[in-house]
Amino acid sequence: MKTLVISGATRGIGKAIATKFAKEGVNIAFTYNSNKELAEKLAKEWEEEYGIKAKAYHLDILKPETYKDLFKEIDEDFKRVDFFISNAIISGRAVVGGFGPFMRLKPKGLCNIFTATVSAFIVGAQEAAKRMEKIGGGSIISLSSTGNLVYTPNYTGHGLSKAAVETAVKYAACELGSKGIRVNAVSGGPIDTDALKAFPNYEEVKAEVEKRSPLNRMGMPEDIAGICYFLCTDEASWITGQTFIVDGGTTFGCTKD
Repeated sequence: MKTLVISGATRGIGKAIATKFAKEGVNIAFTYNSNKELAEKLAKEWEEEYGIKAKAYHLDILKPETYKDLFKEIDEDFKRVDFFISNAIISGRAVVGGFGPFMRLKPKGLCNIFTATVSAFIVGAQEAAKRMEKIGGGSIISLSSTGNLVYTPNYTGHGLSKAAVETAVKYAACELGSKGIRVNAVSGGPIDTDALKAFPNYEEVKAEVEKRSPLNRMGMPEDIAGICYFLCTDEASWITGQTFIVDGGTTFGCTKD
């Protein structure tokens, strides 16, 4: 059985992606930050419902160098690594100084966002690629967002990091293609998750998304999971170095009367 390694899969988009892969018979090695009990509960549920192997590992995404030890643990539990999806993000105190108006941005918050978004992707992808090379190839995906394409209040720190990670994806795709490894990014518009609902202007954001989307709804985590799974199948075997926008048409700004 093939194996997916995914960071941050206990809720929202990460959970939806892991569930999709589990349904398709793929083993799941996933990370969590703080809620070990929830992570182990999910692993058990996926194993019982889909007949796959699933295991949770702790990861502090602000310490991407620990990916090296994490993958050694995964090596002991799984025979192979076929897919790697960099999904985990940071929030709360870690983004103070990075999430806010341009004139209030501070180096520490910006660096934290960059570390969690770009550096973590690079180190995780490097370790995954070493394993994929041994089995003849694989697929690597970084989650991104349309916040680097469309102005989003307070989103400068995240937006610039998402732009950077999309560039890192292109370089990785160029250099890993000869090893049979494809690398892509999936850029989501506003997705209806618990993280978004925690924003003080959630209702305002939801109303604006529904107004701008010709599909008249918010995006759901499952909307991202589908494209991620497709990019890991043989049907996507000639797709690499690309960023796929999944935004319900909102980036174009299809404002309706």
